[in-house]
Amino acid sequence: MSVSLTYEASLWDAGAHVVAGVDEVGRGALAGPVTVGVCAVGRCDSWPEGLADSKELNHARRVAMADALGTFAGTGFGLARAVGHSSPAEIDAHGIIAALRLAGLRALAQIVDSGLTVDAVLLDGKHDWLTAPPATLFDNPALFDDPATASALPAKPLPPVTMVIKGDGLCASIAAGSVIAKVERDALMAAAHADHPEYGWESNKGYGAAGHLEAIRTLGPTPLHRRSWRLPV
Repeated sequence: MSVSLTYEASLWDAGAHVVAGVDEVGRGALAGPVTVGVCAVGRCDSWPEGLADSKELNHARRVAMADALGTFAGTGFGLARAVGHSSPAEIDAHGIIAALRLAGLRALAQIVDSGLTVDAVLLDGKHDWLTAPPATLFDNPALFDDPATASALPAKPLPPVTMVIKGDGLCASIAAGSVIAKVERDALMAAAHADHPEYGWESNKGYGAAGHLEAIRTLGPTPLHRRSWRLPV
């Protein structure tokens, strides 16, 4: 199935000028950050040929697609793009959902800093992890006491979020977000491989491949591992 701008067009027709497609990568990894990519688009009718969900593209095609997205800068499909991360320590301290939200807010803050106002968000999946739930007495205030977190919070309320199940294979803007997030996170894990080559991050990118699991059992976790997760012993 090819991506399209059908969902984006419905929001443009409803009055949104800038629509941001949002997707995450690294949620299920054992090591490394969780990463969120955002692609902000204005009304347009074209996107890079071959754009698809990052999982459908091999490494070389993803890198080439990230470059192709760059050629759209300044056009409707290239108003702005950004990537945000949450570290393993933040995942351990606040949980994966709060960490996803923080990474997404960091990416959206970059879009805002570029001078754009995002009117609507298309988010991949069926669970809205980007919108903060109503505060309760059981919330952890430390998440919002951290200066890095506070600076990521939008000055205005988060734009309306529309969930799109399998959106990374349907919405061109979400697919673009998935590609730039995957390329940047993969590069981070490949760089980290140089310091911890025993874990095979250059190939497994921090996910639970057999060699990675065996290295954790033998050598124990590194500072880049999510220690709150059930790691092999």
